[in-house]
Amino acid sequence: MTDGPWHCRHRLAVDVIVAAAFVLVDTGLTLVGATWWPEHPGTLAWAMLGAQALAGASLAVRRIAPLAVIGVLGAFTLVVSLLISPAGVLTPAHPGNVWAPLSTTVAAYGPLFYQRNRRRTAYLALAAFTLVVMRPWDPSATNMTIGLLRTAVGPLLALYFDARRRLVRALVERAERAERERHLLAEQARAEERARLAGEMHDVVTHRVSLMVLQAGALGVTAPDEPTRQAAEELRTAGCQALEELRDLVGILRTAPEGDRTPSVAGFAGLVAESVAVGIPTELIEEGDPALASPVVGRTAYRVLREALTNVRKHAPGARVRVRVAYDNAQVRLTVHNTPPTGSPRSALAGTGSGLGIAQLRQRIELVHGTLRAGPCSDGGFSVEATLPAFVPTAESFAPAAESAG
Repeated sequence: MTDGPWHCRHRLAVDVIVAAAFVLVDTGLTLVGATWWPEHPGTLAWAMLGAQALAGASLAVRRIAPLAVIGVLGAFTLVVSLLISPAGVLTPAHPGNVWAPLSTTVAAYGPLFYQRNRRRTAYLALAAFTLVVMRPWDPSATNMTIGLLRTAVGPLLALYFDARRRLVRALVERAERAERERHLLAEQARAEERARLAGEMHDVVTHRVSLMVLQAGALGVTAPDEPTRQAAEELRTAGCQALEELRDLVGILRTAPEGDRTPSVAGFAGLVAESVAVGIPTELIEEGDPALASPVVGRTAYRVLREALTNVRKHAPGARVRVRVAYDNAQVRLTVHNTPPTGSPRSALAGTGSGLGIAQLRQRIELVHGTLRAGPCSDGGFSVEATLPAFVPTAESFAPAAESAG
């Protein structure tokens, strides 16, 4: 997220105020003899005082060009040091003082905080800056210690605040990812509830209406008079129309929000993409021809994969997932393996659900004469392996043959 014009102007105004404050402080300290100011200043001393003010004013661009600020203040400090010793042109009133301006403390903060993409250059610049401020060619324990502290406090604070900023950003991203996961789980729960209601409606209502249609057809055949046969035919027609409308309604209820109308092996890529989108690295490996899986097997395998990926999101944050699907003429084998989690599961997310997901999947798989194995692995991860027959005969399979025979 980029800062707006108002934020940029506000930061620039703050930096200008900071620069002006340090210019005044450094000028005042110099004039009272706290740094390099001579007892009898001449033209050169006043010129160097003006140069020090200009160097301190460079703090106004410490966010934009932190290395340039280091260079300006370092160059000024080096020139002053050389004019004093060995040139001897300037003679400080107090030779034991630190000759670098106080602005160097703030300048040392910038390279590591604002120059994150050029850390190596920043470290080299700070090392050279520290040597200039410490003046090792004119050794003094007091000056070298104070100089080192001036150039070390800023970088240490920069590293601390940069680490804190990275931590806050990571926490925000984690919260956003958790919000996306909750949204996906809510959408999945709604889709499953719609499918469950559709199944119950189909089982209950269709059974009764079908009986009515059959009875009306029988009455139309056995009725002794034409009005009764006509009424029975109308009743049978209305019943058939009701079944058609009910089938359309069930189809609407079973429609997934994202447009995945019929769960099948073709939807594996979509499930994997959803998992990757919420921050779970997931790899899909398919071997063989997906067309070998019958529709009911495809729907069952889809639900197994969806439940497995959901459990990874709940219970194994930070894990990597590998999905392997093998198709052949006899069976479909689906394996979902995740590596050990790198973080602790969030209780609010892990506590959602009924806790019966694997058990219900096992029942569903046993209905199609398949097997399901789920449990921890030797590497600390978790694996779900489903083996399904490639073809399961259903009413969908016999419908085309029945129509042709009719």
